[in-house]
Amino acid sequence: MTRLHVISASVRPTSAARPVAQWVADRARAHGAFEVTPVDLGTIALPFLDEPEYASSGVYTHQHTRDWSALVDSADAFLFVLPMYNGGFTAPFKNAIDFLYREWRDKPVGLVSYSAGPTGGAPAAEMLLPVLTRLRMRPAARSVAIPGIGGLVGPEGFAVPEGLADRLAGVLDDVAELAEQRAAEAVTV
Repeated sequence: MTRLHVISASVRPTSAARPVAQWVADRARAHGAFEVTPVDLGTIALPFLDEPEYASSGVYTHQHTRDWSALVDSADAFLFVLPMYNGGFTAPFKNAIDFLYREWRDKPVGLVSYSAGPTGGAPAAEMLLPVLTRLRMRPAARSVAIPGIGGLVGPEGFAVPEGLADRLAGVLDDVAELAEQRAAEAVTV
């Protein structure tokens, strides 16, 4: 079974990423192709990149980096739940990505973005794609963008808009297929 990490890519204490990521993780479990681990960057609490060596060296001097490396390395695939701030993705999320290199390589990734406005954070997801490509990750063909997040998250959690579960199912199918391809390639090597 594919080990999928659902990463909540916001560190704000009141972030909508947490309830959305919880719903995404629940849907991924129900999908049946994944062993799901939720990961909250706010809990991970990485400092700004403080390693003396380049991430591509794989030489980590700090325990927080070694722990982050082990967590990311243990995944076969990812779903990133990311907010859009000022048209882009967050600095703490980019920082978390930049801490590592080899651990991301060749792994499938699906994107679930959100925003207060009508784009649903799609520009942030689009901005992230060159970074993922540079890391040689395998982005899913489909993604999910959730507009109007302020009206969807409250004390009761995440009020799922109509049709969103079906769109997420498509992303999960893409990630599962990419993970199967990756596993098949590993066997033939």
